[in-house]
Amino acid sequence: MEEKVYRELRERMVTTQILSRGVRNPYVIKAMKKVPRHKFVEPPYAEDAYSDYPLQIGCGQTISQPYMVAVMTELIEPEPEHRVLEIGTGSGYQSAVLAEIVKEVYSVERCAELASKAQKVLNELGYTNVKIKVDDGTQGWEEHAPYDGIIVTAGAPEVPKPLIEQLREGGRLVIPIGSRFSQMLVRVTKRGNKLDYEELFGCVFVPLIGKFGFKE
Repeated sequence: MEEKVYRELRERMVTTQILSRGVRNPYVIKAMKKVPRHKFVEPPYAEDAYSDYPLQIGCGQTISQPYMVAVMTELIEPEPEHRVLEIGTGSGYQSAVLAEIVKEVYSVERCAELASKAQKVLNELGYTNVKIKVDDGTQGWEEHAPYDGIIVTAGAPEVPKPLIEQLREGGRLVIPIGSRFSQMLVRVTKRGNKLDYEELFGCVFVPLIGKFGFKE
């Protein structure tokens, strides 16, 4: 399809899937309208890239539903000067949305094949402010901490302790918490020695595997 058609699909996606469900952050809306989601899926799925559901991307992982990407991004309240940590690079789409908004994105992916594919697409699209490493995401990326926001794109039994430690004072962490098969999306805000937990809505993500997550 022509780029004009994909632009129209993005506009429709934002109107029918994102604005209609209450996402209003102007940075998020602008990013969702701009990032070419179809570049982050395999060619046979390109026509489905802007549909209201996740898609398989290999390694047992998925590219999240567009609304989920938008709402998780909005929940960390991103600002242009922020540094954000993403756990679970996957296709690289969430990384690109964040990269449109914030200064620096650090992303950790346990599947080397996905990390390589994501980095290639991000490079081709000119995103120079995203760094990816292959590692156990439950341990975060201490070298670049603290982070203004952390997004975890896989379900965990609890919030991994290293991620709390790497979150800046006043920072926000969004993560699905629950079993391997269903979770509650939770936002954690760090306020001194206290953590504020907000339960938002039920969701289903692939399990977060690692030292502070589920066992393989």
